[in-house]
Amino acid sequence: MNSLKLIKTAEEAVRSQYRAIDETAYTNQVKVLEAFQRSRVSTRHFSGTTGYGYGDEGRDVLGQVYADVFRTEAGICSPHMLSGTHALTVALFGILRPGDRILFASGMPYDTLRGVVFGEGNGSLKDYGITNTIIDLNQDGKMDAEAIRAALAASPDTRMVYIQRSRGYELRDAFSCKEIGEICSMVRAAGFTGCIFVDNCYGEFVETTEPTEVGADVIVGSLIKNPGGGIAQTGGYICGKSRYIEAIGQRLVAPSVGLEVGSFEPGYRNFYEGLFMAPHITAQALKISILISYVMQTLGYKCYPDWNVTPHDITRAIEFGDEKAMVTFIREIQYASPVDSYVTCEPWDMPGYDDKIIMAAGTFVSGASIELSADGPVKPPYIAYFQGGLTYEHGRYALKRILDSLLGCKG
Repeated sequence: MNSLKLIKTAEEAVRSQYRAIDETAYTNQVKVLEAFQRSRVSTRHFSGTTGYGYGDEGRDVLGQVYADVFRTEAGICSPHMLSGTHALTVALFGILRPGDRILFASGMPYDTLRGVVFGEGNGSLKDYGITNTIIDLNQDGKMDAEAIRAALAASPDTRMVYIQRSRGYELRDAFSCKEIGEICSMVRAAGFTGCIFVDNCYGEFVETTEPTEVGADVIVGSLIKNPGGGIAQTGGYICGKSRYIEAIGQRLVAPSVGLEVGSFEPGYRNFYEGLFMAPHITAQALKISILISYVMQTLGYKCYPDWNVTPHDITRAIEFGDEKAMVTFIREIQYASPVDSYVTCEPWDMPGYDDKIIMAAGTFVSGASIELSADGPVKPPYIAYFQGGLTYEHGRYALKRILDSLLGCKG
């Protein structure tokens, strides 16, 4: 079987999807560019500061640009948030108080957040007397509007409705902004006056709208995913209504000081440039996602979502039903990487996860899932989750390697 022929056939089949992705990227590029222009971004904003960082224009304007891009009142973009989980934790502790309740409208939260919410004796939300209600998804893998409405009526102490946009390690599609907007409208109609909070990781710039444009009060994400454009080396962002961002700032730094301080001596150029590149890089990742899923489905593997569905985040899931095939797929992603291509991935006990994880991440920025990467828990039905890709050409090359290894393709 000729691997290049399979790839070329796939590229012809998905051409119309590629055109739609390009149009989305253009719309989002204009949105980002005009936010830069309105904030009068200048080279002086790239310079770092030391010490307390009073009057750090680069920091302040970067947050302002993020707020503009996501159509919110205020924003924080900080290298001092170390991951998506850290950014989410800072935001949750900034908004919530003892006695409050979170309603998880999209089912069980992602693995690494479970210790933050349910942990005991580790400084978790539970330790601080913050309770929760988890609403399971319905049989179609969608948020259950009726169950959410009933839970809000039964628990008037609910302070936050939490939505996780991406699938995590669940076999469901990412939620579209339309779906998120419908839930936002429903909970407001039910009389909820608290915070609607969206974990936006992996979803930025996939659509022409963001959750804060359809009713969410706060969105949170990681800069080593979509909005960092493969250039930001660390960090996270939080954008939303001013009263929430101010409260979160008190937790990120210190009560009474808030966002008035915070220095970063290396400077902010990578964060600005990464955001500028993000719409284009996200489009590259989406095209890779569609190409790989088309070919893998052609070979008989089940993909989530189907190849002909442009996902609402940059991730895809492939069900192999076989440990060897899953491990082979992930290892070939590593072997096709520009960094650590000689490394053979092995399953290991990764912190924050219940099962052994195998992860391919031959990335310039450690753990950056906007770069081509793949991972998954090594357990039946043996599902690999892949995402990212800074260039389409890299994804195409990686797919050829996968085919050659899985099928013994030549050519």
